[in-house]
Amino acid sequence: MKFKKMISLACIFLLLVSVNTYAQSPTIPPAYNQVKYDFRAAWIATFTNINWPSKKGLTVEQQKKEYIGLVEQLQALKFNAVIMQVRPASDAFYPSSLNPWSEYLTGTQGTNPGYDPLKFTIDESHKRNLEFHAWFNPFRISSSVDLSKLSKDNVAIKHPDWVLSYGGKLYINPGIPEARAFVVESIMEVVKNYDIDAVHLDDYFYPYPGGDAKKTIPDGDTYKKYGRGINNIGDWRRDNVNLFVKDLSTAIKQTKSYVKFGISPFGIWQNKSVDPTGSDTSGMSAYSAIFADSRAWIKNGYLDYIMPQVYWEFGNKSAAYEKVLNFWINEMKLNPNMHLYIGHAAFKAGTYNEAWKKEAELPNQLKYNQSFRVINGSGLYNIQSVLDNNNFRYTLSKELYKNIALVPAMPWKTAQGSAQVTPPVLAANNRTITLRGQNTAAAYYVLYRSEGTAAIDTSNPACIYKTIRYNEAVQLFTDTNVAPGKTYNYVVTAMDRLHNESAKSNQVSLAIQ
Repeated sequence: MKFKKMISLACIFLLLVSVNTYAQSPTIPPAYNQVKYDFRAAWIATFTNINWPSKKGLTVEQQKKEYIGLVEQLQALKFNAVIMQVRPASDAFYPSSLNPWSEYLTGTQGTNPGYDPLKFTIDESHKRNLEFHAWFNPFRISSSVDLSKLSKDNVAIKHPDWVLSYGGKLYINPGIPEARAFVVESIMEVVKNYDIDAVHLDDYFYPYPGGDAKKTIPDGDTYKKYGRGINNIGDWRRDNVNLFVKDLSTAIKQTKSYVKFGISPFGIWQNKSVDPTGSDTSGMSAYSAIFADSRAWIKNGYLDYIMPQVYWEFGNKSAAYEKVLNFWINEMKLNPNMHLYIGHAAFKAGTYNEAWKKEAELPNQLKYNQSFRVINGSGLYNIQSVLDNNNFRYTLSKELYKNIALVPAMPWKTAQGSAQVTPPVLAANNRTITLRGQNTAAAYYVLYRSEGTAAIDTSNPACIYKTIRYNEAVQLFTDTNVAPGKTYNYVVTAMDRLHNESAKSNQVSLAIQ
């Protein structure tokens, strides 16, 4: 009897543990819900030639061919944005009066590659109706302390007093007002001169801990000089970053109000053990380790979107995906006028640990996101990890990104001429759809298609057939994906660059003989 009682108690215990585990486990939707608006981005990293160009010293034509190949694949997979690294290390992928040409183009910092890579990548992205988010690493100078590898035009050579050396790397000192202003000016050079859709910053502000034996960032003298009466050096560092983010936000809004501003911070703001309003995690804290106070950016309205790097798997002991996500969902209550996108570790999929080796891990994260209306989409780091992972790529094309989706609009922002976006007029003849009624306020058109005789429902994402980038010529589209004996209906809408949609055009039909 005692033995049977022990078995019974053990069974009850196991049942309770099972129920408790089940209660804490996230519920994954069975399928990805195809929605009309869904931000779908991939990071294209240029630092140390991670993604593009694939190596230093390629010819201009080789570099162009590689980039076109990348964005053509993204378009085929129904992405709608690229996050392209244009200033990876106080250098430039564009002719600049402030920063030298990047070594990742030619192999030597300061050497002209013979063309404007930024203009080229923007143009090729826009041709495929991909938003272009210009990605800047604000304070990194070099991944080594060897000054001989830097151009004479590098900020470290021109302003050695602005340089922090830490962990075997060089950084611009965020505590120096003139240095912060230089970084803002460097970014605004691109905002003013190029047709970008957004400014994007990554997670690097003050140096990450680690590297050599140094444990203290060598900015004590800077703190004494520019302390502003702030009693704690950690608070002062956070305030330096906040001032930088605020100044950059203000400059962007004053220069081009339609250009978005987003940051992709490290996923953990603060752990709950330190701050009860933090996340239920025990990992490194961006607030304490790299002095990045993302909550301040959200509360003060500096950003149009935030894309935290939630690079952990479900159930991770230090930072479970679902727990980190829950923190960011709650943070959005601080400011309704911004978007929340989630950054995903596509580079871990299929490798890294047992959880990531399961094919379902990354798709399940994307599905789980859709359980929360406040999440407006995702970014995948990095593009090559997506394109080289055949299993995930197949899942994207057949399930997750099965239909075309549009970038979500931002009602709090205005685009130049957005009030004048009107629908064009359609005509149809011999499988050819002609768009008439040109509209210079339009950034692109959305073509909807259905079969049969019913009116097209433009709220149905399954009806989105194609997006067509605006140009001054009459737009022509010949539909070759048709079958004899069927009737196809079409309508079109015009979209401004912030994805505000016009009323729909007249509906036309094609009866295929």
